[in-house]
Amino acid sequence: MRLFQFFQQELAVDLGTANTLIIQDGVVVIDEPSIVAINRTTNETIAVGMKAMMMHEKTHENIKTVRPLKDGVIADFQAAEALIQGLINMITEKKKFFTHLKMVICIPSGITEVEKRAVFDSADHIDSKETYLIHEPMAAALGIGIDVEAPEGTMIIDIGGGTTEIAVIALSGIVTDQSIRTAGDEFTNDVVDYMRRKHNLLIGERTAENIKINVGSAIEDLDKVPAKLAINGRDLLTGIPKQVFTNHLEVAEALDKSISKIEDAVLKALEDTPPELASDIYRNGIWLTGGGALLRGLDVRLSRKTKLNVNVADDPLKAVVRGTSLALKNTDKYTFLIERQVL
Repeated sequence: MRLFQFFQQELAVDLGTANTLIIQDGVVVIDEPSIVAINRTTNETIAVGMKAMMMHEKTHENIKTVRPLKDGVIADFQAAEALIQGLINMITEKKKFFTHLKMVICIPSGITEVEKRAVFDSADHIDSKETYLIHEPMAAALGIGIDVEAPEGTMIIDIGGGTTEIAVIALSGIVTDQSIRTAGDEFTNDVVDYMRRKHNLLIGERTAENIKINVGSAIEDLDKVPAKLAINGRDLLTGIPKQVFTNHLEVAEALDKSISKIEDAVLKALEDTPPELASDIYRNGIWLTGGGALLRGLDVRLSRKTKLNVNVADDPLKAVVRGTSLALKNTDKYTFLIERQVL
């Protein structure tokens, strides 16, 4: 029996490019933006999560905001550790010096060994005693209630902030997968570029994100058309703040090229799928998870392209972290978990 087992703390972590979610005891206790505010002079962490996001693009020279993850992997080690530690501190203060921290963290399926090691190192530095990794498509499949151990093929498309993960899962493994770095962040950049070209309006990331949420669309012929949205920014010609109106038609035009890249990756994954599993996918359809699944009409557009049924998971934003939580409860059972040495 492990000493101090009584003080074990178990966390399922969806460490995302845009948002980080943490589940403890089956409950989502953290749902915060993956961003850190740092004092440039002292290098101290000022804020993490939503508080840091409120400072983003509004800071003076003594403060910088950092998004530690890029394209689904850790790009800034120190900021990533500060983010994870800050979010864990939000949950609870360390009750005892000998708390045993056990974590399952989800990672993109296309991650390299070096990028994988960066995740393990960050977990080590926040004193995690047991750390397991799970690929995002597998976690998403678990999270939406699919029996991943069954001899039946299921296609999952998980569209996050930094990556889009497309995988065919069967018998507790990923049979074929495509991981592309076209996802929510790319959509945001597309909207910023479009507003600059079409309206000579300079907007920030937060405004572009607001546009995606309120009038974002993958197709022009929506059944339920959202109302026009007023956008404030800086006129590139005069330098004076101004307001313009945008709608779902403009956003659909702005996102067209990026969504086409996702369509191409889906078709490539389908081409690489063995025929018996392709037969299962024809019967079961494709499942969409992640924040990108909330984009209006994306399921319709993908369905038109593939001629298959495309289903949006219930609460797609939390599908991955729910699956990560299930994996946390069954670390002995699931052979697809990547485990480091238990300290």
